[in-house]
Amino acid sequence: MTISMELRGFAKSTQRMYLAHMKRFYLFCGKPPASVGYDEVRAFLHHAIKTKKLSSAYVNSAYGAIKFFYQSVLFREWNMLHIPRVKKKFFLPTILTFQEVCQILDATRNLKHKTIYSAGLRVSEVAHLQLTDIHSSDMRLLVRQTKGGKDRYSILSNHNLLLLRQYWKAYRSSPWLFPGVPDTKPISVRSIQSIFKDSLHASGISKDVSVHTLRHCFATHLLNRGSSILQIKEFLGHADIQTTTMYLHLTHAQVASRPFSLSKLVELQHWVGMSTNVILAKI
Repeated sequence: MTISMELRGFAKSTQRMYLAHMKRFYLFCGKPPASVGYDEVRAFLHHAIKTKKLSSAYVNSAYGAIKFFYQSVLFREWNMLHIPRVKKKFFLPTILTFQEVCQILDATRNLKHKTIYSAGLRVSEVAHLQLTDIHSSDMRLLVRQTKGGKDRYSILSNHNLLLLRQYWKAYRSSPWLFPGVPDTKPISVRSIQSIFKDSLHASGISKDVSVHTLRHCFATHLLNRGSSILQIKEFLGHADIQTTTMYLHLTHAQVASRPFSLSKLVELQHWVGMSTNVILAKI
């Protein structure tokens, strides 16, 4: 199964997750998965939903792992009529106001930690930023090999560029922008999450948010300032525009009340030179 996933170019995190699902499926069945069929798969997924009360996202992830095993490893037919996917639930994430984001930044005392914010990056993308990815001449960041194995550019605000320059003068880190321990490796995702948790607590904000919330804040704040959905899709690196349209539900009421045409909403504008001084999220 590992070889099949590597041949498909699956991310390491996906490989670990799929193998973990298959291990749990094996323990549930009490015999090798190759020797079982639809009935056992149905029982396993039903147990996850009704007994363990696991989320639809988790159950669908297990479903994907089992389906991949039977289709791509054992080369068996997979009939969706026998085992339908659980309907995915949709929840709007909690959003921080711009003032609350600034409050968290103000509560972050360490200069290195204070610069771990901006541009709507995923936490793993932040961890793997290199010094050469900062393109100050045209105010953008190169984000390498992101989700789906693609490179993309995101924006760099003037405020964050100044912080990064202060940080570099103090730490002179290379090649990783945020080195870990040892410094030959990038900072860990867990460390960034811990840093955010500490800053959130110090800020006094009681909302149930995580470091990933800052990515949602970035998109929502941009949309509030008139950026197009397609523009934000490119910044965030979404493969499907439907994922980005979620932020239409999160914007300030003034966006809904502002007159606009559908053609203008979906128009991809050039973002070079766009003001981003008030947009903060995680780097």
